[in-house]
Amino acid sequence: MSSLNFNPDKEIPDLTGKSIFITGGTNGLGAQSAIHLAKHNASHIYISGRNAASAEKIITQIRDTGSKSEVQFIKCDLASLSSVKEAAKQFLSQSPTLDILMCNAGIMAKPPSLTTDGYELQFGTNHLGHALLIKKLLPLLEKTSTAGGDARIVTLTSEGMFLHPKGGIVFDNLKTVQDFWVGGPWRRYGQSKLANMLYAREISRRYPGITSVSVHPGVVSTELVGNSKFMDRALIHITNLGNVLQPEEGAYNQVWAATTPREKLENGMYYEPVGKLAQKKLDKTGRDDNLAKRLWEWTEEALKAY
Repeated sequence: MSSLNFNPDKEIPDLTGKSIFITGGTNGLGAQSAIHLAKHNASHIYISGRNAASAEKIITQIRDTGSKSEVQFIKCDLASLSSVKEAAKQFLSQSPTLDILMCNAGIMAKPPSLTTDGYELQFGTNHLGHALLIKKLLPLLEKTSTAGGDARIVTLTSEGMFLHPKGGIVFDNLKTVQDFWVGGPWRRYGQSKLANMLYAREISRRYPGITSVSVHPGVVSTELVGNSKFMDRALIHITNLGNVLQPEEGAYNQVWAATTPREKLENGMYYEPVGKLAQKKLDKTGRDDNLAKRLWEWTEEALKAY
């Protein structure tokens, strides 16, 4: 993991005319993705998050490089479906086009808790909030695709998905804190990251004109790791033999997926850093298309009011 065979400065193509939306773009991997992409003249980059001050720092940093990209902040709390709905409304009122949606934001290994809408916190934030945003922005991505454009959805998952509970997703308990007996925070995280991967694959099946892939960024020194409990941080570092990436490197896989020539991507697939097709590494649950279909149907029902 310490040697990544990708140079974003040289390998990201010119992005003139591209409109890009990045969730969690105010810090960590999302911010670094915005910085990488802005170097290549994307027309508009929208970064969402909860902290306007953090967003302004990133926007200023990008402006100071002399980038021609217009960068705008959209306030969005993925743990609140009403906030996601409002963010999508704001974006749609500002942008007539969308080429790349990067579902980057996420939380990891949190104590038992619920979202504003009463869903298990990690599942509600990592999966359901993104699913609503995708649902709202799909028509614009379809418009790009039908006009002959290259519409993409890049969803961040994690190797942590292999920590999912038995059966993959405990649908009956998603409106509880799901306090598992052993490894609760990580099992809840694994469940949410499995959902990210499965949902990305199901989008590719239902909307084949849109390229939808999931990516594992590697283990990265971001706030997700830094804000973890001491024992969790120690476990992350020990199990990865110290190969923890800096954020600018951690963003490589997602900016690769967002910009590499389309013929180099297999729609619906899962990639590890950088650009390595890793579908064969999925366990039986991760390869279960019936589970992906059930997740889609459950999600549609959960979002019906929005």
